[in-house]
Amino acid sequence: MQIKGKVVLVTGANRGLGKQFAKSLLQAGAAKVYAAARDPGSVDIEGVEAIRLDVTKPADIAEAAAKYTDVQIVVNNAGALARGALVDPASTQDMRDLFEVNVIGPLAVTQAFAPTLKKNGGGAVINVLSVLSWVALPDAGAYSASKSAAWAVTNALRGELREQGTLVVGVHPGYIDTDMVAEVSAPKISPASVVEQVLAAVERDEEEVLVDDTGRGVKQSLSTAKPIYITGIPG
Repeated sequence: MQIKGKVVLVTGANRGLGKQFAKSLLQAGAAKVYAAARDPGSVDIEGVEAIRLDVTKPADIAEAAAKYTDVQIVVNNAGALARGALVDPASTQDMRDLFEVNVIGPLAVTQAFAPTLKKNGGGAVINVLSVLSWVALPDAGAYSASKSAAWAVTNALRGELREQGTLVVGVHPGYIDTDMVAEVSAPKISPASVVEQVLAAVERDEEEVLVDDTGRGVKQSLSTAKPIYITGIPG
């Protein structure tokens, strides 16, 4: 699938990885980029069309799907992070909130735009997941659970949408150098590198993208006798 000439919707496009997706898509020759955010005024990317879209609001999603009927690629990037131990009862509400943003939101956006993608030739859905789809950190259990669920949703949608010619891509990065993990001192990959690899994978019709050594190492461990989700991440 070629990026050049395509019309693309990017959620959470006002900062971080979403902003980089919007910029890189234009550089790759996308015909149009809808840069979606809860506050379209927060989008400051030259050349995009900023639109309002809160992925937790069904009315926003329905309005966007009804209005932007030329979309050929959807990038489900919008997401949220919460920290805390799952054994703490206070984390239960965090879990609910994260599932709304990280699981239900991308699913609802995909459901709304699937008919449009079919009408426009199939296209693609790109879901930004995480290496934490496969392993949990001590202070990010709720986030890991939400990304694991989003991975399962991605896998299910891949099978359901394949018949209509829609490529469903799951992206599993480790730490990305954005403000979401600014306080983390571990090695990070740049947003530009992540997006470059994702767009190249889409053009090769690949359904899963591992962008760094962290993701590749964790994925490889899953088929061993001591997978990392049991042994934990070293250090």
